Amino acid sequence: MPVEVLTFGCRLNLAESEAMRRDALAAGHDGIVIVNTCAVTSEAARQARQAIRRLKRERPDARIVVTGCAAQVEPQRFAAMPEVDRVVGNAEKGRAATWAALADPAASTERVMVSDIMAVRETAPHLLDGFEGHTRAFVQVQNGCDHRCTFCIIPFGRGNSRSVPMGAVVEQIARLVDRGHAEVVLTGVDITSWGADLPGSPGLGALVKTVLRHVPALPRLRMSSIDPVEADADLLDALAGERRLMPHLHLSLQAGDDLVLKRMKRRHTRDDALRFCETVRALRPDVVLGADVIAGFPTETEEMFARSLDLVEECGLTHLHVFPYSPRPGTPAARMPQVPAGVAKERARRLRAAGDAALARHLAAQVGRRHSVLTEMHGIARTEGFATVRMAAPVEPGRILAVTIAGHDGRELRAA
Repeated sequence: MPVEVLTFGCRLNLAESEAMRRDALAAGHDGIVIVNTCAVTSEAARQARQAIRRLKRERPDARIVVTGCAAQVEPQRFAAMPEVDRVVGNAEKGRAATWAALADPAASTERVMVSDIMAVRETAPHLLDGFEGHTRAFVQVQNGCDHRCTFCIIPFGRGNSRSVPMGAVVEQIARLVDRGHAEVVLTGVDITSWGADLPGSPGLGALVKTVLRHVPALPRLRMSSIDPVEADADLLDALAGERRLMPHLHLSLQAGDDLVLKRMKRRHTRDDALRFCETVRALRPDVVLGADVIAGFPTETEEMFARSLDLVEECGLTHLHVFPYSPRPGTPAARMPQVPAGVAKERARRLRAAGDAALARHLAAQVGRRHSVLTEMHGIARTEGFATVRMAAPVEPGRILAVTIAGHDGRELRAA
């Protein structure tokens, strides 16, 4: 393959990776590997460096270009790796001109192409025809973040919040549906802040309703992680009344203790989280909730952690993304009194165990029920609530089928 992209991290990175693949192919690249990194944890950045070294051992002739959030915040660290040919910033990676310059041997391209991300004021839409290797399509609607959670380095990798205009989002989704995608996922760094920088300051709910109204052929619309404190009335109304909006929300909760949330500089309390989950479940009884939770945040005591652990059952969470806290240099939390790494990992293990038990209970409740599923690669499918289903026989990817659930193994459902 003349262009290979190795993607770490979030769904936004998946969308951007597809755009880079297209631009690099159009520029005539051959034998290039683009590594799109993540910086959400120190471990994510370490895994990227490890993958780069392995790539070069396996393919010594490959040209390796590193980009993404870790490259944006630590460009010199990647530039110092002998395996790396170029380091490209998050602003630069979305420009076709960048990939054209990298493909031109006569161009005087610097080894490190990383500009000040905080100076970026707009996010250009990527008009993509499809997603290689993915049944679902990922559409970037927003980038950056205006909040400054004390543990988070991402605003320094992504810049301030900026929205893709509504018309461009609708056009992109219509294009993807025309090319056969049955499900689209709205992605961004902080998608519930979408529209705040646009004329009239529309909310995410207005975007969701507009997409569903103007792209009637779209069978399934899904959202990536949302901040519950920013969810607007239109979004809740859409969740309640639009059956094509999938009943699956992944929430940025992070902790269940009010003092920890305050020290994280989050904008919600424990009671806010509980009320939001109760509200959405009343509006859409079949909703499935997931959440991001950090274990071992600085100053977290066992009693504080217990309140996060209790949140799994009290909010009815099914899909958990658990992160043992790791300090990111340059963030306020890195200067706070640290919880020993071993304690953070042990608490993360207990959180994951609670999440596994919650998932198993959810899967057991689906046995005997009929579900509408979207088929994917390798004989699996996804329910509307995002549970994995192992199909009884090979099925062409990209089809929406009704199946009866015959059983589960604690991780995925099994179709009859």
